[in-house]
Amino acid sequence: MKVSLVVPTLNESGSVSELFRGLDSAAAELPSGWEFEVIVVDDGSTDGTPEIVRSLPSGFTKKVIERKERGLATAVLRGFAEAEGDVLGVIDADLSHPTHKLPELLRRLENNELVVASRNIPGGEVEEWPWYRRFMSWFATLLTRPLGIRVSDPMSGYFFLRRRVFERAEFSPLGYKILLEILVKAKVTSVAEVPYVFRNREVGKSKMGSRETVNYLRHLAKLYSWKVLG
Repeated sequence: MKVSLVVPTLNESGSVSELFRGLDSAAAELPSGWEFEVIVVDDGSTDGTPEIVRSLPSGFTKKVIERKERGLATAVLRGFAEAEGDVLGVIDADLSHPTHKLPELLRRLENNELVVASRNIPGGEVEEWPWYRRFMSWFATLLTRPLGIRVSDPMSGYFFLRRRVFERAEFSPLGYKILLEILVKAKVTSVAEVPYVFRNREVGKSKMGSRETVNYLRHLAKLYSWKVLG
């Protein structure tokens, strides 16, 4: 079994070294015979992120893809397209997603097509979010329910899936929410959720803002149209 983990980056020089140390530890816990590759898809960093990644020692295969286009969802799709694994995954580079959860997520994938790290089930949490950000997250999730989504955290950016799920549909996401696109279009037959604690970014600058809120609403509109019209 080979696992390909995609890491989208944009100016993450302050966090990628710690991320790779965590991924090294997690990869060492995988069952004997499993292979692990990390694909960093960089959207034009100006702080040397790709060069740092290339210089980092690691116990797994790594690949760096540099592109001029920007967008987390399209970066993930580019990484998936170039991945060699039977299992595909995504993790943020800013340390908000705990690498020690990776072996558990992969174990749950043995009996499921998709495994999502969730902030919204017992054991899951978000560090120190103000009430309005929690409300926005809850409301954004509520808007997905008419699409038939029952996953507690469809906006999660930390998940693994079988390659066959990726190959099952054509994707054209907007903004950041690639998991939402997969859940709507790929007809996933079995999903498991694993709780985790989302950490606030300690270094670097958040990419979220009003533009991404607008992109999310546009993305939802596209998915509603696709659901109704096919």
